[in-house]
Amino acid sequence: MNKISLKTNKKLKLPKELKSLITKRALDTLKFFDFKNSILDIYITSDEEIKELNKSYRQKNKPTDVLSFNINEFVGDYYYLGEIVISYETAQRQALEYEASIEQEITRLLVHGIVHLMGYDHELSEEDNKIFFEKQESALAIFY
Repeated sequence: MNKISLKTNKKLKLPKELKSLITKRALDTLKFFDFKNSILDIYITSDEEIKELNKSYRQKNKPTDVLSFNINEFVGDYYYLGEIVISYETAQRQALEYEASIEQEITRLLVHGIVHLMGYDHELSEEDNKIFFEKQESALAIFY
């Protein structure tokens, strides 16, 4: 059984339905990729906070949509994948830009983060980019 921990920045007021959807989509994505007994932490935050994280960990002084922090180690009987941090404000802007719902955009960012936690990176080469987005799109297809 996979475990999801979802936390939000105290300043954000996410609807309960959206929180439930994020948790369900995370569980469904882990199941799709055959994870069992895994732990995944998800943190939904503001542009301000993700900008600080992006600056600290990637030396980029600007907000981003999603960050993934790999843990990839066993904690007892569970495999701790890591943490995904999503900027709610950036997700809202991108949803408008892509003509998608906020639920669709957060799902896309969540799956994107999980693919990173699985060890894939789209920024290394064209071939890595292709493999990464094939994984992402195959997982997103279960939702739409």
